[in-house]
Amino acid sequence: MKELLILGSTGSIGANTLTVVREFSNLYKAKVLTVNSNIDELEKQINEFKPETVVVTSPARAEELKTRIGGEVEILCGIDGLTEVAKRGNYDIMVSALVGFAGLAPTIEGIKLGKRIALANKETLVAAGSLVTDLAKQFGAEIIPVDSEHSAIFQCLAGESHSEIAKIILTASGGPFFKREKHELEKVTVIEALKHPNWTMGSKITIDSATMMNKGLEIIEAKWLFNVPVEKIDVVIHPQSIIHSMVEFVDGSIKAQMSKPDMKLPIQYALTYPGRLASRFVETNFPKIH
Repeated sequence: MKELLILGSTGSIGANTLTVVREFSNLYKAKVLTVNSNIDELEKQINEFKPETVVVTSPARAEELKTRIGGEVEILCGIDGLTEVAKRGNYDIMVSALVGFAGLAPTIEGIKLGKRIALANKETLVAAGSLVTDLAKQFGAEIIPVDSEHSAIFQCLAGESHSEIAKIILTASGGPFFKREKHELEKVTVIEALKHPNWTMGSKITIDSATMMNKGLEIIEAKWLFNVPVEKIDVVIHPQSIIHSMVEFVDGSIKAQMSKPDMKLPIQYALTYPGRLASRFVETNFPKIH
């Protein structure tokens, strides 16, 4: 039984992680859950998954949760609460899925304890890539990427020598505005930008995908995760999001990781690596996909 600390349990990645935990409840336990302020959803998660501790970063919402559920579970609050649960070390895997810079400090605490970090918080590497990767080496922590593109690259590099990488090729769907003319973009709405053609994600990453800013962040993330210069990282538009990313090697071979777009697959892989578990989440049937 592996015990999980899930930073951001009510977001898209956190909710999908709990779906994986639900599927493999004999193998994984959600021991600690953290949220910013969504205590309504958190209360449902507490009732189902019975965590030992939860953190609500909003102090007011933390107090409200305490009045709702009493002593049913330990409730911590604030950024200090996030750091505290990360430092305790009473977990096997940290799923780092907070949005923005807030994920950096607790993730570093998990790394210092030599934990496996299932990393979905790209700002951790964008803001502090050198620090994070150096600490991971120093303390023997595993950083397993959860972003679908970086998970694909990680899988393609299994058993390969990094010195034989010729190029990393990140794929991008193009987002909801692919092939729009520049003048058409002057009047797009937030609602249009939030309609990603392939993925269901949180609002921030969906907007970043619509503007392609997210792909810029992913280039930075790939540089630190795989220790390659940015000159060896390319991006190609692939609207179907079946090829999640590719690696070209010095002999001309290219390896690609492919599946229907579903974040539960890279999350599950980050939890089970280096093995795989049979699951019913994804069926990649090429005749059906066309």
